[in-house]
Amino acid sequence: MKPLRGWATALCVLTLAASVSSFPQAAKQDWSHFVRIGAFSLKSDNADQIVSDAERNLVFGIEVDNDIPGRYETFLDPAEKLKAIRTVAEKAHKAGNYTFVYIAGTECITAHVDAAPHSLAKDHPDWLQRNLTGEPAIFGEGSAFWIKKGDEDVWISPYATEWRTLYMKRVREIAATGVDGIYVDIPYWMTHFDGWENSWASFDDYTVAAFRKSTGLDARHDLKLGDFADANFRRWIDFRTQTMTDFMAEIATTAKGVNPKIKVIPEIYPGIEQESVRVGADVYQMYAVVDSIAHEYEFGEGDHMATSRTPLDWFKYQVGMQSFRAFAEGKPTWILNYSWDGDKKLAPPEPMKNLAMSQVMAGANFWDARGHVMSGSNDMPTRREIFAWIKDHEKTLYSPRRAMHPVGIYFSPSTRNYYADEFLRSYQGILLLLIQSHLEYQIVTPRTLANFQGETLVLPDVRVLDEPERQFLKRFVGAGKRLIVTGQDASGLTGEQVVRFAECPGKTFLQSLERDFAKGSAATDEKFMGSLRTHTHLQVQASPWVATQIAEVNGNPHVFFANFNGLRPHENAIQTPEHAAQIVYSGKGQLHFLPFLGKEQSKEGTWKDGKTTFVLPDIEKGAVAWVDRKD
Repeated sequence: MKPLRGWATALCVLTLAASVSSFPQAAKQDWSHFVRIGAFSLKSDNADQIVSDAERNLVFGIEVDNDIPGRYETFLDPAEKLKAIRTVAEKAHKAGNYTFVYIAGTECITAHVDAAPHSLAKDHPDWLQRNLTGEPAIFGEGSAFWIKKGDEDVWISPYATEWRTLYMKRVREIAATGVDGIYVDIPYWMTHFDGWENSWASFDDYTVAAFRKSTGLDARHDLKLGDFADANFRRWIDFRTQTMTDFMAEIATTAKGVNPKIKVIPEIYPGIEQESVRVGADVYQMYAVVDSIAHEYEFGEGDHMATSRTPLDWFKYQVGMQSFRAFAEGKPTWILNYSWDGDKKLAPPEPMKNLAMSQVMAGANFWDARGHVMSGSNDMPTRREIFAWIKDHEKTLYSPRRAMHPVGIYFSPSTRNYYADEFLRSYQGILLLLIQSHLEYQIVTPRTLANFQGETLVLPDVRVLDEPERQFLKRFVGAGKRLIVTGQDASGLTGEQVVRFAECPGKTFLQSLERDFAKGSAATDEKFMGSLRTHTHLQVQASPWVATQIAEVNGNPHVFFANFNGLRPHENAIQTPEHAAQIVYSGKGQLHFLPFLGKEQSKEGTWKDGKTTFVLPDIEKGAVAWVDRKD
């Protein structure tokens, strides 16, 4: 969301990662895969201070937040801010660092609008997004924490041609400064302020005309808003999502036309949940057209602080981040989430460590911030400790993670779009079951389906499949591989290789976790687990309080552990250590064990019957363990 706004704004830095992929090649990793996240206020005369502070505090990659298009005054005249961006970029490059600049997406603020002769709404009311009754998307103080008293906050239609032309001109000018990236904050349709949640905007003239040109439909009269069974409403959903994806694609093409190496990174708060359908920013689609996504992943209910999360919340967070890594297909994933904001019973360091651990073990990246903003830190010594450890072990954490012998779990974007509640509970539950059972899994999407090499693929209540998807599944089953269908079945396939569960085991498992996490974790579905037909040369034995991800990294099998045992919201942020977890490897090798914030250890195992058993040291918060093969 918004950092410090106005001319005295915020600088932020971001950390990235690699993904589990079945592809033989990986996206080339550059500086953007290894940045470490921090934030600073930018003024016209403090570039030297920012760069030196970043170096002193192990920040690598500096985001300059001065928001040219998000402030009407500088949208019209950006000269002073362009000069500042150029200055800080040059100084960062001399220090061996990188910069990227914050800009707004479809939002624009005019300060002190009552005293200003011009504002965006006054000058261009036709540019504004509107709800179905024609009300313009104009807001003031109280609508969001970053809107100050006297400000006019408006949201603009991406189809407003004059605005979009000028916006892309500003993108070209920013790219020409030499900055290394453009960070686009929340490129959304206005559906997230009070009173607009169910608006399914925008119904401005530009957008309505574009929808009519695309579909032949009148958005104001031919849709049953909010009715997912209505075919025309589904077309409206798809149109809105494609619009924002195309908007980000044009920003990327425009910027790279000036500076081919520049990175384009949208900030998106909806993740895999239905909110992405409402705002029109689908991270699955957007990963295909941008260089990374910065996820302000506010899943579920509550205040989203690390201090407020239950163990189940932490496990669902893993599901979300692992989904992002699958969508990214080797591109970096940036995470902007929050650890602590004045909790009276907990001090900041342990929640900060828990948040960082959960992210890096998922292959995502830690952005520390103070409270609920983008800048600062709740505890700078703790952040330096975390950054120093990440820097020392970045190759282990962020080198590409490749699937070995996974069970595939299918993420169906269309099913999520039209049947969000049904699909997500099945999808989350199946993944939680595999994560807590310490099996190797791989999230498969329509873009990666053709490259999936596993022996078993699960369709978790997938209700919508197009013809290419069906044809792949037909070939998959025809090759003797197993397809497991839970809930409704859109595959239309039959045969002994197709196993169906009318009652989804994932939904049942999730319900049991919600009732009682400890008891539910032990209530696995033996019939479902037995149907998975897993074949692996590495097995993990640990309690269900520990989340695991298994993958090959740099030629060796790795296990990434995240321990959530003993965490209680607002009461306790120190885990109960995981004792005597084991890795059983079908072959000979030496174990390496890297505890979170600790030093790497080597350990010999016990050889018996063609397998080596390694008993791990205690896992306190998290750890990475890998086997150097000797067979």
